[in-house]
Amino acid sequence: MSIHLRIARPVRDLHHAVAQYQQGLGLEELASFADHDGFDGAMLGFRWADFHFEFTVCRRHPVTPQPTPEDLFVFYAPDHQAWTERCQAMRGAGFKEVESFNPYWSQQGCTFEDGDGYRRVIQRAAWNPPLVRHQ
Repeated sequence: MSIHLRIARPVRDLHHAVAQYQQGLGLEELASFADHDGFDGAMLGFRWADFHFEFTVCRRHPVTPQPTPEDLFVFYAPDHQAWTERCQAMRGAGFKEVESFNPYWSQQGCTFEDGDGYRRVIQRAAWNPPLVRHQ
């Protein structure tokens, strides 16, 4: 079974969010829509990936984003040069580098906050799934 994950979030400024994520994370705009039942939105991702982000703005009843310091998306970049370049791209795109709430993410990564307060971690490591333990 193939599964595709869509991560949907409200944003205050759709055009700003799209530009910031394209520049900072290198995401492509996969699709967009205007005034679909009062919503404008854009889908961003990598064409080859099994996930994408959907950012929306509601024209009729604006929704204020309400992130917490632990609302994270973590991107793993094990290659040091690729990690450094991605962190530079995040800063250049206007993401604000912030202290991680959980100190674990500061050991090998940088935490960035977007214009709506959502956090993205660029982790200088490969993700290795742990062994599942049943109790």
